[in-house]
Amino acid sequence: MTADDSYGRLDDDDYPAYTMGRAAEMLGTTQGFLRAVGEARLITPLRSAGGHRRYSRYQLRIAARARELVDHGTPIEAACRIVILEDQLEEAKRINAEYRRADEAANPPDASSPGAASTTASGQQSAG
Repeated sequence: MTADDSYGRLDDDDYPAYTMGRAAEMLGTTQGFLRAVGEARLITPLRSAGGHRRYSRYQLRIAARARELVDHGTPIEAACRIVILEDQLEEAKRINAEYRRADEAANPPDASSPGAASTTASGQQSAG
């Protein structure tokens, strides 16, 4: 691995750069909390060659969302489920928007629809 490869990973949200201890410190929580969100399958940390859990910035943002709910009294299992459902909803909205854009591109609005201007045989526009 070259230095350029290493520097490129600094901006990679998915690179598992943080140990469990450092991740817990950054979130202001315990290592037990991180284990619990892992057991609830909210995040799945990668493992180092020695078997230690490693977390990415993306995973830490997800864990932070769960921690916020837990801090407001939501049980950890419920907080994890809420975050999972929120992510699924956002993904469904994104996919629907993509389908909508593709449909609009393939089927542009009909020019003869009410309120649209139409062109007469002489080439002049008339209100529709």
